[in-house]
Amino acid sequence: QVQLVESGGGLVQPGGALRLSCAASRPIFSIYLMAWYRQAPGNQRELVAVDTNGAGTNYADSVKGRFTISRDNAKNTVYLQMNSLKPEDTAVYYCYAKPSALGYVQHWGQGTQVTVSS
Repeated sequence: QVQLVESGGGLVQPGGALRLSCAASRPIFSIYLMAWYRQAPGNQRELVAVDTNGAGTNYADSVKGRFTISRDNAKNTVYLQMNSLKPEDTAVYYCYAKPSALGYVQHWGQGTQVTVSS
């Protein structure tokens, strides 16, 4: 079982930056996949960024070059650095963990609101 707690959301002006954090309740070095999703009002939840342990990272086209996902195994924390934010980035951001490449076990955080507005 993994509990995930997000933080770092808030209100930021267009062009600004935020760093989201996702603290896990157990060591993350062995977790197969960790990711960030987001969901805007009226939209489906969409994948933003994924880090596959040992296999690299991947990003949605809409955030490539602006967002960076990273892991800090010493702190059991995953980050999402978001730069050059746009109003269309406004959403609730969720942390996601899939401990193993096999099976269907997965975990979600409670979400953190990001609002990009002037």
